[in-house]
Amino acid sequence: MSIQKRISDIRKEIDARVTLVAVSKTKPIEAIKEAYYAGQRVFGENKVQEMAAKYEQLPKDIDWHLIGHLQSNKVKYIAPFVQLIHSVDSLKLLQEINKQAQKNKRTIDCLLQFHVASEETKFGLNMIEAKELLDSPEYGMLQNIRIVGIMGMASFTENQALVRHEFHTLKSLFDTLKDSYFSTSDAFTEISMGMSGDYRIAVEEGSTMIRVGSTIFGSR
Repeated sequence: MSIQKRISDIRKEIDARVTLVAVSKTKPIEAIKEAYYAGQRVFGENKVQEMAAKYEQLPKDIDWHLIGHLQSNKVKYIAPFVQLIHSVDSLKLLQEINKQAQKNKRTIDCLLQFHVASEETKFGLNMIEAKELLDSPEYGMLQNIRIVGIMGMASFTENQALVRHEFHTLKSLFDTLKDSYFSTSDAFTEISMGMSGDYRIAVEEGSTMIRVGSTIFGSR
């Protein structure tokens, strides 16, 4: 099945309000171009160097999303062009994104990453840490970043009830933050949850953004 057909099939399944992020990590330029010519414009990468290299080689109307764990010392390489950073899990990282955005005379949109999965290996904040970040005077001084929502990953498991519960938890965290911190923000709208194996459940639980790789490009 072609990449174009796979993208078309996913779009038929999801609501028009849900953004499809095509996860293009490790995929060759030719495969990304095929998705691009099928109308896909939002691509997600895990690694800074790979994303920066692809940005140079591909059309400039692509929205690049950084979806992997981001180290502060690498923010400068993507700050000129990144559209959305999904994986903000500390005030320190947010301060560096703000600093590099300022240098590039931009405002960079960010998602706060929450840890809702049972695996300890995944990154992310809990609600206490998120509130500490948002209540801090340092956060209040950041003028070149904009928090537009949250991101999280469910456990890698066949247990769909557990996955659904974790996505439901993430949606509840979003609602709490919206009410407490972002009630006047028209920008705070995004819940990035759901990947190739679980995006259907994620959409049912309120996802506005799904990160799909292998279902579009095939397995590695």
